[in-house]
Amino acid sequence: MKLNLICLILLLGLKVQGQDVKASYANHEAEKRVDILFDGRVFTSYCWPENVYKPILYPVFASSGTEITRGFPINPKEGERNDHIHQAGIWLNYGKVNNLDFWGNGYRGFKEPAGGEIKHVRIESMGLGNNEVMLKTNESWLNPKGKELLSEKSEYYFIARGSIRIIDRITILKAADTIVTFSDTKEGMFGIRVARQLELPVNEDVILLDSSGKPSGQKVKAAIGATGNYRSSKGVTGESVWGTRAEWMDLYGTIGKEKISVIICDHHANPGYPTYWHARGYGLFAANPLGWSDFTKGKESFNFTLKPGESATFRYRVIISSGSFLEDGEINTLAQEFNQKY
Repeated sequence: MKLNLICLILLLGLKVQGQDVKASYANHEAEKRVDILFDGRVFTSYCWPENVYKPILYPVFASSGTEITRGFPINPKEGERNDHIHQAGIWLNYGKVNNLDFWGNGYRGFKEPAGGEIKHVRIESMGLGNNEVMLKTNESWLNPKGKELLSEKSEYYFIARGSIRIIDRITILKAADTIVTFSDTKEGMFGIRVARQLELPVNEDVILLDSSGKPSGQKVKAAIGATGNYRSSKGVTGESVWGTRAEWMDLYGTIGKEKISVIICDHHANPGYPTYWHARGYGLFAANPLGWSDFTKGKESFNFTLKPGESATFRYRVIISSGSFLEDGEINTLAQEFNQKY
């Protein structure tokens, strides 16, 4: 099986092959971030801003240096939407954990009284491999009084392969001294808020940010400048992917003249596999394995529970391709590799 996998990877061609790159990291703990670099250029940063209420990967760049995440609210840019202030970078959390909202905390620009917070505790270790950076972190899921509901151990693997960049995240959530229930909701779980150009050209009017990073006050067509489209491993496309299940989801479009694909892969060992997709046209791209009721209009439900001391593991892969859109076979190969690796 390992030999077959190697052959499949080789079939991907130049898109995933190429010269070795120099992988490195820079720990700026006083500034609450760790930079991940390839050939001296930042790919992304693991950071834990005080006003975001969860650790995030932000910003995230393609191999070309093009940013694929929205700047707002951390670094607002002209032409962006300023909705859903709590959606920044790449994150993992959930909307109903013992009836606390970890997903939407900060949606009004401040900490919510009923909002849960994921507090960065420490960096366990960092390391370098062949075209790869490894980062291990500890976090704590806290209620508004500061009591821990869940401990989190996360491993990140940042990988460079030719024009492709990969982020593998393996997160273990362990219940503290109480039962922890992830009640059924669409607001979860592993999400990315993408750049404006990767939004779908939807038919609505929106107010965008001006050159000063403030709302312009003038409504424009949301479709202007938006080039994105979704397609799933099941062949579903466009906004119809919302609430469907699939092993992976591809969001592809152009930024300037550059073709960009952003893919999230589910893992066969995850709870609720294959995941439902909370993927919206306005730029939210999320996998939610636990929110069945909203996605099935009440026909199914999945209130996921951990007993005290019990743990669950969630694994996700993000693939970012620059210069071309990945074909189904290429994505399937990378998804298969991910399933076999962890």
